Amino acid sequence: MPEIFAHISPAWALMLSGLLCMLSPSHHVRKALMIAAPVVAFLLFVAPSTLGVSGGTFEMMGIEFSTYRLDRLSYPFGLIFIIAAFLNGIYALHERNRLTDSAAQFYAGSALGAVFAGDMLTLFVFWEITAISSVFLIWANGTSASIAAGMRYLAIHVLSGVLLMAGALVLWGDTGSLAFNNIGLDVGLAGWLIFIGIGIKAAFPFLHNWLQDSYPNATVTGAVVLSAFTTKMAIYALARGFAGEEILVWIGAIMTVFPVFFAVVENDLRKVLAYSLNNQLGFMVCAVGVGTALAINGAAAHAFAHIIYKALLFMGMGAVLHRAGTVKASELGGLFRSMPYTTVFTIIGALSISAFPFLSGFVAKAMTMSATAQEGYIIPWLMLLFASAGVLEHSGIKIPYFAFFSHDSKRRPAEAPFNMLVAMGIASALCIFLAWPFGGYQWLYSILPNDLGYNPYTADHVLTQYQLLIAATAAFVILRMSGLYPSERRGTILDFDWIYRKFGYGVVRWLTAMLGRLGGHAEHGMEARSRLWNKRMQAVFHPAGALSRAVPSGSLAIWTTVLLAVALIIAYRAG
Repeated sequence: MPEIFAHISPAWALMLSGLLCMLSPSHHVRKALMIAAPVVAFLLFVAPSTLGVSGGTFEMMGIEFSTYRLDRLSYPFGLIFIIAAFLNGIYALHERNRLTDSAAQFYAGSALGAVFAGDMLTLFVFWEITAISSVFLIWANGTSASIAAGMRYLAIHVLSGVLLMAGALVLWGDTGSLAFNNIGLDVGLAGWLIFIGIGIKAAFPFLHNWLQDSYPNATVTGAVVLSAFTTKMAIYALARGFAGEEILVWIGAIMTVFPVFFAVVENDLRKVLAYSLNNQLGFMVCAVGVGTALAINGAAAHAFAHIIYKALLFMGMGAVLHRAGTVKASELGGLFRSMPYTTVFTIIGALSISAFPFLSGFVAKAMTMSATAQEGYIIPWLMLLFASAGVLEHSGIKIPYFAFFSHDSKRRPAEAPFNMLVAMGIASALCIFLAWPFGGYQWLYSILPNDLGYNPYTADHVLTQYQLLIAATAAFVILRMSGLYPSERRGTILDFDWIYRKFGYGVVRWLTAMLGRLGGHAEHGMEARSRLWNKRMQAVFHPAGALSRAVPSGSLAIWTTVLLAVALIIAYRAG
């Protein structure tokens, strides 16, 4: 490929296809674009002969912008985003919605652009485009719940961008630079503003509810697309700007643990996957906080593998929703009889996220666990260990068990459309390839930020992982047989958002009442002043008022003389 293409960001191929999808009324043209654009993006991605490329650089108003920085850190994130866009295009081939076709391409392209951004303003622009474009994947579902969830999603993500921009401007004022490199929290206000802005998209504790609120309300294909980009873009931004910040170790450890309890009792299986996504993000955040070469590799590898197996799980549940019309665990069961391929693919995704040896989650999670233990973070390591068992409970077992086995719901939906099966089949093959002991995981490790020669297939690591998985499986079986496992039933699980929604609703009601009272008092005061002014004017200008009363002639003569004198003085001065 000519050298000129080595400096063009692959993001532009996807964003251009989003524009063309918006303009094209033809379903077939749009689907061809959704498949072709990631291929073109991949060709642009591999065009540079070496890493360290800096392209799309220009200066405006004394500020240097860089739209394409390809280095060892951005490489694995950029590659997996392109792969995800390709898989999403295949999975959505059956859909005939111009809006979601265009939104998905803009969303993937802007996320890719954010990963390749070399400065804070370029990052901000792509950061906000991801929010604006992705919300249409939620609204397209067309329900009142999806409209409300989309509004909340957009508000929180715009807030994330505002904080990011505010931090960038403060950083510029303090340092005179907008380069997007390691920032850290030591820089003061700028660092904290950027940190919180990124933390919103990374779904930090207490800032995470947008994820469980929006993803289950998206369209069938929209949830698959959403699962790939926003949160992993935030993980990349944390690794770029805040690697080694110890607070991230504890934030990540907490993120891995608390979703386990919600996911176990949740009835909506796509919401279970949203909680599971939060759990997996915690491993990546913790790895970024540890900050060593092994830990950063672990964060990048986990993000790479996670995008594939999480998309696979959302694809499986999307296929169930598409055919059965529901993903409520209480309404499913026995679907393996009529959806055997979807069942097998979903099980592969479930085993991958559970980090079974010889599947992708195992070789990715191994580095984070090892790095955390090596740096002496014993309590966080124990929390990660507990979370590893927990993810088997709610995603490794619960998802496939209640959807495809459990009791027989008597539903016999048709197998998923062929294009969905193709996308799930490719994702499943990647889950196996990335962990293959004879070449697969070595390829994955070769594209990571640091060359370390790490081997996940040591006897003690494999045996420890199998012991953990067997113990967690036994716990599920015992709890299920004894009746102690939470039964699947209709209901709403209250999360932290209940607090600020109730508080916010109370504040809005109080403000409304106070403004109403103030308005009433103001209106009453204006009426009183109007009556007083009217009374005074009548006292002067009324036929019986002051100007109409009899005035003594002597007084009138005196005032006439005074006015004449004033007029003469004015005339004299003017002359």
